[in-house]
Order: sequence, then structure tokens, then C-alpha cells
Amino acid sequence: MANKKEQGNGRAGLLPALKEQAGSSGCLERGAMSAVCGRLGLPLNEAFGVATFYSFLPVSPVGKNVIRACRCLPCDLKDAGAVIAAIRQELGIGPGQATPDGKFSFELVGCIGACDQAPAIMINDRVYGELTAAKVAGILKSY
Repeated sequence: MANKKEQGNGRAGLLPALKEQAGSSGCLERGAMSAVCGRLGLPLNEAFGVATFYSFLPVSPVGKNVIRACRCLPCDLKDAGAVIAAIRQELGIGPGQATPDGKFSFELVGCIGACDQAPAIMINDRVYGELTAAKVAGILKSY
């Protein structure tokens, strides 16, 4: 019965199941998405479409500390480009990359919900707002 109920959730249960899987395994590689789809009775392409739409669902391994730099209009208007350049310079990686030691990965995202603190980044679950390029080094050193 539980299996039928879970399969009945289908698409409605997909996002919560993917979030849970990503939280436990760190990313949603093909095998993890396939297992979720098997439980929910959905094709793999549905999970892949959802996972790649949401920037907070990683489909490849990420660093221990995930930096998400916001590229929404308020952040861009307040010089998010300088903050992004400072992250690149400090870590030696660009968006979509991870440091060789696996300590950091860096992503550009559409919005982190901190428009009132622009420009902002998120490291793991913590938001840092009203940033300048000068503040970036100190924040990264704290990790």
C-alpha cells in the first residue's frame, strides 16, 4: 500500500523527494534520480528536468561549501560583478567549478531571495549581503 501511495504522489512528490535525496547524498547524480523516479513511478527525464531547473539541486558533486552568487537585477545594479570577480580571484575558480581540494564550489544563480541586501551571496545556508569586493576575502577565510 505504501508503494502505491508514494507512486500516487507522482509529480507532486518529486521535488520533495529530490530535495531529500540531495540532502542525504550531496548531489543528484543519475543513479540517485533514477531511484527517486522508480519510487514515484516517473520517467528519469522528469527528475532531470526538475533538478536542472532548480539551482539548489546539484546534479554533479559540489564542494563542501557551496557559494551561490546572486545575479538578479538588484544585485547586478549594486555591482555583483565586482563581488563575483573577487570570489574568482580569491579561490582561483569560476562559476560551475570547484576548488581542487573540494572545499568550495561556485555557482551563479538567478535569485537567493535577499534583494533587500544586494549584492548578496549564499554560502551553504547562510546569506551574506551588502557586499563589496573587499569583504569577500574575510568571509571566505572564515570557512
